[in-house]
Amino acid sequence: MNQTKTSPSESTDRAMMQRAIRLAAQAGAIGEVPIGAVVYETATGAVLGEASNRRERDRSPTGHAEHDAICRAARATGDWRLNHCSLAVTLEPCCMCAGLIVNARIGRVVFGAADPKAGAVRTLHQLLEDARLNHQCEVVPGVLAPECAKLLTAFFRELRGSTTDA
Repeated sequence: MNQTKTSPSESTDRAMMQRAIRLAAQAGAIGEVPIGAVVYETATGAVLGEASNRRERDRSPTGHAEHDAICRAARATGDWRLNHCSLAVTLEPCCMCAGLIVNARIGRVVFGAADPKAGAVRTLHQLLEDARLNHQCEVVPGVLAPECAKLLTAFFRELRGSTTDA
């Protein structure tokens, strides 16, 4: 019998994306756009930082899940260089977050849903693999994409519905 074996990296990526999805769901439950992010050591899977969107709570344009998770990971390691880390995020990072990923030297980015309006990793731009920049990272798109997209779709459907009910 020929079975497909999942590599440790794939199973770790899926587990971290599931963790990011839980964070995203928690954010959505309190009115934040449901996006979650987890920074983990690529080799061991040890979580170094995690966060969900906080733009509304903090009234800050930098309150993106990736931003907070990366900053927490840098504090946890005592170093801004995170070459040995992967970032799992439920939505394709925007230009701001992609710039931060490059500057933090993240080794790998695993994302769920593509972002046709602001995606800077594969959809609108390919910043993380741009050879003109001083750092490139491995990109793993579409991990648990349907689950990630469903959270966002449901959130915005409910938001539109609540604004038209009055």
